[in-house]
Amino acid sequence: MQTLKINEDGWLVERGASGDREAVDTLIRKHQARAYQYAYRLTRDQDAAADIVAEAFLRVYRSIHGFKGQSAFTTWLYRIITNCYLDSRKRLSCRPTTSLDEALDTPDGELQRQFVSDEEDPLEVLARRKTAESLSEATDALPEQYRTIVTMYHGEMLSYEEISESLNIPIGTVKSRLNRARLALAQMLAHRKEEFVTAA
Repeated sequence: MQTLKINEDGWLVERGASGDREAVDTLIRKHQARAYQYAYRLTRDQDAAADIVAEAFLRVYRSIHGFKGQSAFTTWLYRIITNCYLDSRKRLSCRPTTSLDEALDTPDGELQRQFVSDEEDPLEVLARRKTAESLSEATDALPEQYRTIVTMYHGEMLSYEEISESLNIPIGTVKSRLNRARLALAQMLAHRKEEFVTAA
C-alpha cells in the first residue's frame, strides 16, 4: 500500500512538474492534513501552523518543476515545512502556546478531544495529563535542532533515513541529536518531578 502511495505521488509530481496545476492541487489535498499536523507539532499554535503550511505549499507550487524525485515527495515536503518553520522562528522572537486539550481544526475536520469516560479514574487521567503537559513544555524548551528531530521522530514517526533526507544531515547526526534530546528531556522531567515532590 505504501509503495502504491509513493508511486501515485511520483506520477503526480511528474504531472505537476510538466505544468499540470491540477496534479499539484491533488498532491496538496492529499498531504494537507499531515502537513498541518506536523506544522502544529512544531509550533503548538493553530494560526502559525496554518501560515507555515500555506507558505510551504506555495513553495511547492513554485519549486515542483525542480524536484528531481531523488527522495519521496513527503520527505521533500517535510524539508520545506521545516525550512518555513525555521524562517518563521527567525522572524519572531517568541511564539504563543496552545493547550494540549484544545481541539484542532484540520483540513479533514476537527480532531476530537479525548473525554474522560465514566470508567476512568480521574486521578489517573489527571496524572497522564500532567505528564503530557510536562513533556510538551520540556520539548518546547529544547534547542531548535533537537526539538525538530524529536517532533519528526516521535511525533510524525519518521525513520532516521527520512529525517536525514528532510533535514539534509547525516543519519549519525540524527541519532546523536535524538539521543542528546532524550537525555535532556529525561533530566528536565526528573528536575520537574523533584520540584513537584518538594512543593508537595
